[in-house]
Amino acid sequence: MATAYLRLSWEEIAADSRALAGRLRADAPYRGLIAITRGGLVPAAILACELGLKLIETIGISSYQGEHAQAPLLLKPQAITADGEGFIVVDDLVDSGATMLMLRDMLPKARHVVLYAKPDGEALADMFVRKVPQDTWIVFPWDPA
Repeated sequence: MATAYLRLSWEEIAADSRALAGRLRADAPYRGLIAITRGGLVPAAILACELGLKLIETIGISSYQGEHAQAPLLLKPQAITADGEGFIVVDDLVDSGATMLMLRDMLPKARHVVLYAKPDGEALADMFVRKVPQDTWIVFPWDPA
């Protein structure tokens, strides 16, 4: 269980998403985005606007039950591309890296990005905006109160 909590605002999510888009522009163009539900939906919407992308797919993966980690469970696979070439896969964070490992196996040629990275999983992300201590639980503005 987390020993610290980081509560993020909508403004912080928007600013961090725009910062990520700024970094991704250097490698444009991209064919589209693949958002990891649910956490990657908001960053994906902002990235799509910032990068001028219209094509957005989703992959549903659940790796938490409340604050407790579980083995990643694929809820909905993506349907657009076999290897992810030309796509950005976006999620809110990488924690242990279990979900990111699954995504990299599914989409090895995609660009895998997150807003926030914890030390155990950060090496698996191609790009992230902020590093967060491993024992910190991030509370997103869309999380239930």
